[in-house]
Amino acid sequence: MIIKKYVGKTESEATDEAKKELGQNIVVMNVRPMKKSGFLALFQSQKIEVTVALEEETEKPQRTFSPDKNSRPTPRKPVIDEAVKDTAQTLGAVTQSMPSAPARPKDIIDESSAIEEKLDNLSSLLEKNIKFSEKDDVSKELKEPAKSGLETLRTPKQSDISEETLSFIKLLYNTLIENEVDEIYVNQLTDEVEKICKPGMPFDFALSNVYQKMVLKFGKSEPIDNVENGPRAEIFVGPTGVGKTTTIAKLATDLTVNQKKKVALLTVDTYRIAAAEQLRTYASIIGIPFRVVYSEDEMRQAAEDFKDYDYIMVDTAGHSLKNEELKESVENFIRVLEDVMECENFLVLSATTKYRDLIEIADCYSSMVAYKLIFTKMDETGAKGNLYNVRMHTGAPIAYITNGQNVPDDIAVFDAQRIVKHLLGGKN
Repeated sequence: MIIKKYVGKTESEATDEAKKELGQNIVVMNVRPMKKSGFLALFQSQKIEVTVALEEETEKPQRTFSPDKNSRPTPRKPVIDEAVKDTAQTLGAVTQSMPSAPARPKDIIDESSAIEEKLDNLSSLLEKNIKFSEKDDVSKELKEPAKSGLETLRTPKQSDISEETLSFIKLLYNTLIENEVDEIYVNQLTDEVEKICKPGMPFDFALSNVYQKMVLKFGKSEPIDNVENGPRAEIFVGPTGVGKTTTIAKLATDLTVNQKKKVALLTVDTYRIAAAEQLRTYASIIGIPFRVVYSEDEMRQAAEDFKDYDYIMVDTAGHSLKNEELKESVENFIRVLEDVMECENFLVLSATTKYRDLIEIADCYSSMVAYKLIFTKMDETGAKGNLYNVRMHTGAPIAYITNGQNVPDDIAVFDAQRIVKHLLGGKN
C-alpha cells in the first residue's frame, strides 16, 4: 500500500494533486490544516494537508467503483399499460380532483415539481404520525412468502376505481420499476392502493398511504447504540470490494472522536495484507489500538486484553460464497466472541451490486449470523430500489449508508423517509 501526504491551499487542490500522481482510486484517510511556523507565519495563507492511500497494482483487483449497465438489473417494461411510456412525462399528466375546490377538466399536476412539493409536505406531516409500534405487523408481512411473476399484478378495472386513481397506480408502478424496486414488491404496493382507494378519493390520500406503508416496511434504523457494560463486539462481514474496512474506519472515528468511547480495532482478514495495513493506518491516525488476529486463541486473548474497552470492532475477510473453508473460519471467530461478550453483526453490501447477487449474498450470511445491513457506494447509483428489495427479502434492519470514501464524513444513519421519497420520484 502506498501512503503519501499532499499539501494545497484547499482540500480539493491537495486531493487533485494526489490523483494526478497516484490515479483516481486513492483513498482519503485524513485531512488537517497545517500549523503555521516561522517569523512570517502571520502573513502566510493557511495550507491543508491531505493523507491518501492507494493499493499497489500487485494487489488483487477490486470491484470497479464506476457503475455500468451490467452492475444493476435492467429496468423492466411496464406491464400495466403501455400508454405510460415515460415517468417524467406522466408526472405532469395525473388529473387532480381536490375536495377543497371545484374540479376543472384541465387541472393537472405541474410536472415533477408538484409531486415533489406533495412529497415534501407528506414527509413533514407523516413524520409526526408514523409510529413503529406496527413493527410486529410489518415483520410478519416481510416474512410472508411473496407471489412471483404476473400472478401478483391485477390490472384494475375501470369500473372499480376512478380515472385519477388508475392514473396514479400506473404512475406509481412505473416510478418504482424505474428505481429498480422488484416487481413482486411493486405489485404488492399497487394492490394495496387499489384496495383502499374509492371513487372521488383525492390523489394525496393514495400517495400518503403508499409513502407511509413503505416507510413502515423499511422500519426504524438500528445504528450502533451506547453500550452500558462493555466491551461489545461490532463485527463486519460481507464480500470483498464493498468497503468494509473504510466503513469501519468511519464508525471507529465517530465513536472515538465524537462520542469519546474507547475503541479497539481487530482484523481477521489475513488474506489481503493491504487491507490490514490500511486499517492499521486508520487506527494510528485515530490513536486507537489495532491487532491482526490469526487464530481463535488469539481472538480469546484479544477479548481479554481489551475487556475494559467500550467497543471492539472486527473486520472479517470477504470470501466467495463457494469458499466453505473461509466461511467456516469467519463463523468460528464470531462464535469465540459470542462466548465472552455481547456481539452485533453488520452485513456490508454495495448498492451497485446486482439484485440477484445481493440476495445470494444475504442468504449466505443469514445461515451464519443474524445481522443488520449497511449499504455502501450510494453515490455511485441513481436507483435505490435494492435497499427496499433486500430489506423486504431479509427482514434485517438497515443501520447505515455510505456515499463516498472520505473518512469519517461520508456515512450516515439510514433515513427511511429520505429513501422512500426518492423511490416515489422525489428529489434528495
